Parts: sequence; structure tokens; C-alpha cells
Amino acid sequence: MHNVNEILDTVNMIAQDKLDIRTVTMGISLLDCADSDDAKARARAYEKITRLAANLVETAQSIEAELGIPIINKRISVTPIALVAGASEKADYVEWARMLDSAAKAVGVDFVGGFSALVEKGATTSDQRLIDAIPEALTSTDVVCSSVNIGSSRAGINMDAVKRMGEVIAETAHRPGGLLGAAKLVVFANSVGDNPFMAGAFHGVEMPECVVSVGVSGPGVIKRAIDSVPEASFNELAEIVKKAAFKVTRTGEIVGRMAAKRLGVQFGIVDLSLAPTAEVGDSVARALEAMGLERIGAHGTTAALALLNDAVKKGGLMACSQVGGLSGSFIPVSEDEGMIEAARLGAITVSKLEAMTAICSVGLDMIAIPGETPAASIAGMIADEAAIGVMNSKTTAVRVIPAVGVPKGEMVEFGGLLGQAPVMDVSPYSSEAFIARGGAIPAPLHQFKN
Repeated sequence: MHNVNEILDTVNMIAQDKLDIRTVTMGISLLDCADSDDAKARARAYEKITRLAANLVETAQSIEAELGIPIINKRISVTPIALVAGASEKADYVEWARMLDSAAKAVGVDFVGGFSALVEKGATTSDQRLIDAIPEALTSTDVVCSSVNIGSSRAGINMDAVKRMGEVIAETAHRPGGLLGAAKLVVFANSVGDNPFMAGAFHGVEMPECVVSVGVSGPGVIKRAIDSVPEASFNELAEIVKKAAFKVTRTGEIVGRMAAKRLGVQFGIVDLSLAPTAEVGDSVARALEAMGLERIGAHGTTAALALLNDAVKKGGLMACSQVGGLSGSFIPVSEDEGMIEAARLGAITVSKLEAMTAICSVGLDMIAIPGETPAASIAGMIADEAAIGVMNSKTTAVRVIPAVGVPKGEMVEFGGLLGQAPVMDVSPYSSEAFIARGGAIPAPLHQFKN
């Protein structure tokens, strides 16, 4: 049994290393809300979300006060809306997004995820309608997040969907409010249905009726552990990181189980991803630099990230049997003060970030790119990331934000946890003819294991 005594030794982590629970996320199935009458379906979904999540924020706040552990975000994820709204031929997908926005605000959560479609094998009519609605849906709501899964190791890469998502990102960015709209949209390969982090969270169809999952954060804790052994070998360093990750994960599990019990729902998973912020002392980049890199982006950065990611996973799995989500290290540019500085100085490039995504939890994340970047070039970024994920049986994603009207090198402000980022250069060479081929890139042979 876990008890409060197990987290007494985390006091210094909280006070000095910015340890926090990045999110407590309630996942809610909306499958039983589907109806041929679109208005009735939305009303059912609104009622279910607001009923089940009515006490989510209050419960998280009470645990935060009781344990002294900051809980930064309270969130909701729902069944991919393309699956629920498809029961009605007259579904208004923008109105579904506005319903989610209203429900999230009614219960006081920070974000709601699940305006999503899963099209790795092909798109239904409902999937296509949802994707077409994304630009208006994300720019006419405040806290709704969207994701589209365009590839998997078993299905390959749906290049028609890749092409369309390049267009959707560009279209979203060019609408009023498009900067934040694009920041709330992520394109996945190998997405998972128990991810508690936004913008990619949705409640998978394989999940129970309602669960509570947590996403922990501890880059500062990990950096402090690395700093404590400046001359350690890599073997010793890995052990130090594993022990620190164990403590961080155990703290997250205690919070998650307490929240689930008090809310009367199942406990889901702990996502032990190192999720940075733009605050000093809460940076994955600085943890990597503490290993001996003068600046993130230097040769050796990908190897350092490999050690960090593996050690975090091993330590977390020892601490909790219900680890899931993405679980590793996030390297978003705008949400990590070390990454922001490195990008501003030119120490890290989009190409180097792409190489690092073969190791990290997600992919090209929160990167500001020139507003005039062609949709085909954005689609090319998506295709490259999907290829890394599909070939290596891991989750990869793209969340790039075309910064319309902002010169290269200038800073873009997103606000809050989303931080700020310089507009980074992309390849000037065209991907148009490549993306125009359409069809699908087949699944790799090694995935057929039955």
C-alpha cells in the first residue's frame, strides 16, 4: 500500500527542482452518446462529461493541498469525436468542438482532448469531415485540442492523410487566432489511447468507461541527480537517473490512485515523460547538457538523450506497474528554456531535432516555422516523423506552428506553459511532387508477427 510517508523525501524535489504533477487527466468514453440525431448526441456527451468530471478540479486541488505537490493542469480526454459524431449523417463537427469547449469550461479544466480521427489505414466520411473542420474548430474554441493519427507500424503511412494534414496546419495558422489553433493540433504515428498529455490526448476505444491518469514531470530532479555525479561513467550515470525517475514516478502513482479513489473511477496509468517548461530549472535540455555537452545540439546530443530516455523508463517501470502513455522525454522547443536558447543561438536545428525524435517520447514538438512554409513541406515533415515512428515501432508526432507575419529568428509568444520560440528555418527545397504521389507507404515487413 502506498501512503504519504513514501513521498516525504520528495520535499526537496518540489522546493528546489520544480517537481510537479504536470497533469491529472480524466478519460471519458463517449461511445454510448452516439445518436443519429446530432443535437441529441452532443447533449448526451455534454451531460456525461460534466457529470463525471464535476469534481475533478476540486479533487486535484484537495490532493495538491494535502500532499504539497503542485498539480499544474487538470484535463479531460474523450473518445475520438470522429467515432462518436459519425452516427449522424448531418453531424456539425465544429459544434462538437464548441460543445467540448463549453463542457471543459463548465467543470473548470485547462484543456480537453479528443477532437480526433484515426486514419492510419484510411479515412471514413466522418474522419474526413472532422479533419475538414479542424481549422475552424480550433480557432473558434479556447481549450479544445485535436489530433489525427496518420500512420502505424501495422498499417503503414496514409500519405493522402499526410498531405491533407499539411494543408490543415497551414490553413489553421492563417486564420485569426491561428497561432494558438495550430499549437493545439498534433499529427501522430502510432498514437496511444492512454496518453494524458495535450494536445494529443484522446480516450481510446480499448479503454474503460472512465479513468484517471497522471503525467509527471521532473527534468529538474533528473538534472540535479546528474549534477551530483560530475565525473561518473555512463553506467553510473544511468543508475543515478533510474533512481531519480523511480521517486518521480512513485509520486505520480500516489497522486493518481488518490484521485481515482476519491472520484470513484478506475486508475489508469502514469505517464513518466519528462515534460519541461519554459521556467529556469525545469529543462530537459539542461539535463542533457549536464552530461557534458556544451550546448544541446552538439554532437553526442542524441546519444545523451538515448541514455536519459532509457534510464527514465527503467526507473519508472520499477516504481509502477501501470506505466503507459508516451513515457520518456519531451523535447518541445517553446516549452523548454534550454531548447529556446539553443534554437535562438542556432545550436539546434529542425534537422537535429528530427534525429533526436528517433529517441524521444514524441517528435517535432512546438516548433515555430515561417508562416509562408508550403503545405507540402509541412506534410513532408509529417511523413519523415511518421517514417521514424513506423519503422521503429514508437510514437512520433508533429506539432509545428507556421508563424504568419513573423520573420525568421524572431520570437513568437504562445503564453502560459506553451512558452515562446524563435521562428526556425526549414528546407527551402520543395516536397510538392513527393507528397502529390498519394496512396500509402506500406508497413515494414518486421511488423507482421502473427
